[in-house]
Amino acid sequence: MDVCAGVVQVAFRVHGMGSNGMFHRNSLNAFLHPHAAFSQLPFRNLTQDHGACGFHRNLHMKHKLVVRAGPKKILFDTKCRKALQVGVDKLADAVSVTLGPKGRNVILSDEHSLKVINDGTIIAEAIELLDPIENIGATLVREVASKVNGEAGDGTTTAIILAREMIKSGLLAVAYDINTISLKRGMDMTVKELVKILTERSSPVQGRDDIKAVASISAGNDDFIGDLIAEAMVKTGPDGVINIEQSRTSETSILIEEGMKFDKGYLSEAFVTNEENGILEFENAKVLVTDQKILSAKEITPVLEKVIQLGVPLLIIAEDITRQVTQTLVMNKRKGILKAAVVRCPGILLGKKALLQDIAILTGADFICQDFGLDLSDVSSDQLGVARKVIISKKSTTIVADPSTKLEVQARVSQMKKDLAEMDSKALRQRLSERIAKLTGGVAVIKVGGNTEVEIEDRKLRVEDAKNATFSAMKEGLVPGGGAAFIHLSKEIPVITSSFEDPDERIGAEIVKKALRAPAKTIAANAGVDGDFVVENIEASDWRHGYNAMTGRFEDLIDVGVVDPCRVTRSALENAVSVAGLILTTQAVLVEKIRKPKSLVHDIPGITC
Repeated sequence: MDVCAGVVQVAFRVHGMGSNGMFHRNSLNAFLHPHAAFSQLPFRNLTQDHGACGFHRNLHMKHKLVVRAGPKKILFDTKCRKALQVGVDKLADAVSVTLGPKGRNVILSDEHSLKVINDGTIIAEAIELLDPIENIGATLVREVASKVNGEAGDGTTTAIILAREMIKSGLLAVAYDINTISLKRGMDMTVKELVKILTERSSPVQGRDDIKAVASISAGNDDFIGDLIAEAMVKTGPDGVINIEQSRTSETSILIEEGMKFDKGYLSEAFVTNEENGILEFENAKVLVTDQKILSAKEITPVLEKVIQLGVPLLIIAEDITRQVTQTLVMNKRKGILKAAVVRCPGILLGKKALLQDIAILTGADFICQDFGLDLSDVSSDQLGVARKVIISKKSTTIVADPSTKLEVQARVSQMKKDLAEMDSKALRQRLSERIAKLTGGVAVIKVGGNTEVEIEDRKLRVEDAKNATFSAMKEGLVPGGGAAFIHLSKEIPVITSSFEDPDERIGAEIVKKALRAPAKTIAANAGVDGDFVVENIEASDWRHGYNAMTGRFEDLIDVGVVDPCRVTRSALENAVSVAGLILTTQAVLVEKIRKPKSLVHDIPGITC
């Protein structure tokens, strides 16, 4: 159905407008109170022949207010949902070929570069369809990939495949007049119970071998990347930080540096220097550490002037900062005068000052504390610390220490360990242990090399996926990989639906059950094996067993290291059912109608252009 909204025109005379186009006070009142304004317009006798509206023919229109609404294309019911599904299918088909150890690559080409990609998130983000309604379907599923990637760092392809299967089966059910609200409720309740079971059955990460297994699987069964991530995790600890950089050589290596990460991000996105990743990066930056509020730019003007003279970036860690000061720093950044960023102090209450003291020692800065009688306006450049590298995201800050502060950090840690041994309070011991972990955790830098830019880009993405999957596994544990966990969960659905009274809700549960088989079938298909055969064999086995697509055998997946992070599996399932329910309950789609450009050449009979 095409709807073209008409053009509404309201024309009126504006009295009192000056030659400069500005309204006088009376004119503004007339504009704000149109009834009063129209009452003052020069009407003539309606019985006179001056037009049906009664306005004088010579009334000069000085101003026109035009409201336009462009033509819209609207689809309803089955037509709109099928159009959305076409978009979902196109995106899912492009992404699903990458799933599993024998998944293929996808080539992305744009105006500037050519990339060979095996990452579902990047492929999904690159897809934009010509048909606007199909593109809405693709966009909705792309949001699933983005959400899963943000929550778990991996599992985007699995989430897209699950969503596609739920939508496909759901639309078939809707075609038979199943109540969509009850259907969605049944799907949601089923997934909620499955997540509980999944969490209960997950196994904690134990040692280097488990870390390597998770990282290798996520990197496309690349054992070399698995070893790198495992080494980085062992050396930096669970609270450590892993950064990924491009190497200047063709070799990929790992470097461990002193550093600290805390959960405070930048105050304004205007500070961002890396738009693609949404982060701020400084090298050889000066650091100001204070527990005071910065109320005006005058308080830190001497520091700013000195930093500008030195030509280095500045990181300010303060209790708070006013909007006026933030805007001043942003303006100077945009003009290229000064590179600066501000983050709020980490920690709470008494623990805040202790953390600031740790940061001051890590960077070699003086802690500008109000209790010590130190004032911001008196700070000199000698009281600033230095960081070899600073990485700030929306939620966290990582400071890589300069080698010159290594001895001071070691002395600080030794003293903290002595204090820890003398403490009786469990809560205080825990806080002090966390501070020690932050100071000793360090930062691992994986320098990714390759022979070509395409190879380096592909390897960096694999390392990033492996890193994210490993951190997810550390937090919520492991489950069998290869799609086996989903199939084993599907066997629990009959027990879950036994409490459902609404038959439409039971159909919703069956839709989830069918979708849970899709990831394993796709992995098998990409490996050249019959997916139905694989699913039947996994269903007949216990929780730990499944199909290893790399070796082509059915075995104990946890023993052989074919595992997935529980968080990745959970996030994929939750987000897939969310977008599926959204599309299934959609009744109409309204988009801008595409206008075909008129030909510049007049039509001539017998000649086609």
